Amino acid sequence: MSPPSGPPGKSNHRAGILIATLGVEPQVVTITLDHLLSGGEAISEVVVIYTETPRVREALRIIEGEFQGAVYPGIQLRAVPVTSTDGPVLDFCTDRDLRALLRTLYVEIRCARQAGGMVHLCISGGRKVMGILGMVVAQLLFGPEDRVWHLITEGWQPGSERRLHLSPADRAWLVSVPVLRWSEAGVLMQTVAEMNDPAEVVAWHEKLSRATRIKRQREFIERRLTRAEREVVRLACRGLDNAAIAAALFKQEQTVANQLRGVYEKLRDWLGYPDGNVDRSKLIAEFAPYFALVEEVKQGEDY
Repeated sequence: MSPPSGPPGKSNHRAGILIATLGVEPQVVTITLDHLLSGGEAISEVVVIYTETPRVREALRIIEGEFQGAVYPGIQLRAVPVTSTDGPVLDFCTDRDLRALLRTLYVEIRCARQAGGMVHLCISGGRKVMGILGMVVAQLLFGPEDRVWHLITEGWQPGSERRLHLSPADRAWLVSVPVLRWSEAGVLMQTVAEMNDPAEVVAWHEKLSRATRIKRQREFIERRLTRAEREVVRLACRGLDNAAIAAALFKQEQTVANQLRGVYEKLRDWLGYPDGNVDRSKLIAEFAPYFALVEEVKQGEDY
């Protein structure tokens, strides 16, 4: 695919920003950009996220040469190094390096979203972890029009003769990767977008997930189970067997067994009919933490 000549093609979308992770192959960025422009996307800026190693720096220098000429008129290039508190990151070997990468991706995508343009994120370049964390940030911040792209080329392997732009005979595909976006969550999306630290977002999301899970568990216990079933389940989640439950509740052991079978069927429906058995172990795994939390809260209220 030859580089588009003249201004970018007219698009039904607003002018967007291409954010690309970079490794040692500069053509990943240029071929992706060529595909977007040829497809009619209007790109105003390309942001390249890279690590400070000699081979990656050389790849960045080659990309910069393309933007200094007449290949991409009207499109700005901005290079963003991954930087931790210790300085530029050379590779992703420690938790600190990964946190720096997550922060860099988060800041750049968040800024692009706030600028109002469509975000195109290419995750094909660089270390695999760059693509993984790029997807994480996309799930947190992307809107309905934003896209994650994966570049596939046929007949070309890393180390082959470098071609920054493909000919019409070359086979290449720019595949849109599905993203489970939070944007449909309305207020949740607004809350996330106002947070500056991705670690804060992750902690908030974990807290929200726990609260949502507890709410669902409470609804199952209180709305789907009878009072008698609730007592049986509570004692089962404390580790009591059927005989001990029967003794504690002054029931026949067979009555307890029958009630638990009924609970298992309700639980199977609640879980969406999963593969495998829905039995005592599944019941305990799902609800023992819930009853432990309820007991903890109750004890706190007694003091």
